[in-house]
Amino acid sequence: MSEVNTKNVQIEKFKLELMDRYTILMLLVLGVYAVIFTFFIHDKMMSWYLMIGLFFSGYTYSIVRKKYPISLIVHLHLLFAPIYNFYIMLAFWNNSVASFCWLLPIPLGAYIFFSKKEVLLYVAYILLLIITGYIAANNFNFTFPEHTQKEVMFTDTILFISNILVVSLLIYYKDKIRKLEILSQIESTVIRKDEIQTPTENSWDDIDVESMKKLFKKIETAMTENKLFKDDKFNLSKLSVALDVNSTYISKAIRYKGYSNFNTYLNIYRINYVKKLFTEIDFQKTTLMYIYTEAGFSNQSTFNRVFKQIVGITPFRICAAKPTYEY
Repeated sequence: MSEVNTKNVQIEKFKLELMDRYTILMLLVLGVYAVIFTFFIHDKMMSWYLMIGLFFSGYTYSIVRKKYPISLIVHLHLLFAPIYNFYIMLAFWNNSVASFCWLLPIPLGAYIFFSKKEVLLYVAYILLLIITGYIAANNFNFTFPEHTQKEVMFTDTILFISNILVVSLLIYYKDKIRKLEILSQIESTVIRKDEIQTPTENSWDDIDVESMKKLFKKIETAMTENKLFKDDKFNLSKLSVALDVNSTYISKAIRYKGYSNFNTYLNIYRINYVKKLFTEIDFQKTTLMYIYTEAGFSNQSTFNRVFKQIVGITPFRICAAKPTYEY
């Protein structure tokens, strides 16, 4: 199995693990509230509402977990969870708007699993529900049970603690998943030496093909064993001196293997080495400057430009992920 496929499997594993732990946490929270409104605050309607939500959430998840894709399950939860919370939001509207907090993890959950466009759609969806709740609460007369300030403060405290736990769980897995996604993207987008298309021998009729192959093998040996690319002043002339071969022949050998020129070949070597460092180092103990200078880049602007050109993303996205987790 390739490194990319291995990381994709790990990403799916983390997402499933997140769904399981999130569901368990939410079932515990619903259970706590059901107990509170049954035995302490004595709100029969709210008690039944929470117990029904507790039963259907657990039962439904146990059924769909292995039958449907993760993305579909998450979409369904992000759509129906705010609707379920809508009644609770209206029930406490005149006493507290803290129930809005249950809507905050929705965009964060969408950010972990879906694209930016879908995240914006979920943000709009949440805002629409809040506006709808405001209109309904101010234009219709609902007969919800009254709650004392002490009861509201108690339930709000439980609410804030629960939301801190939920958001912390989402952030923890967001970092783990995002790191693997970025590394997987690097693996799939960095141009590998063995993926460069070699021109047909017919296009090199005027050149000794076997000589080109032998010379390129000699270049590769010098680059891999001696790590010549780590010299920030390394160029074609230095390679020519190191190999004792005319620079013109070196350029032809590199172009024969499909690289446009020596600089492209050198930069790919350096970026592949950066990619290797990204998978091995701890960013909390190492600076980005160490990484790009270790790979042979003399300054950050050049490194940023070359990295974006070859990989397709900026190196800052890699550093933003916290690579302190095992994977």
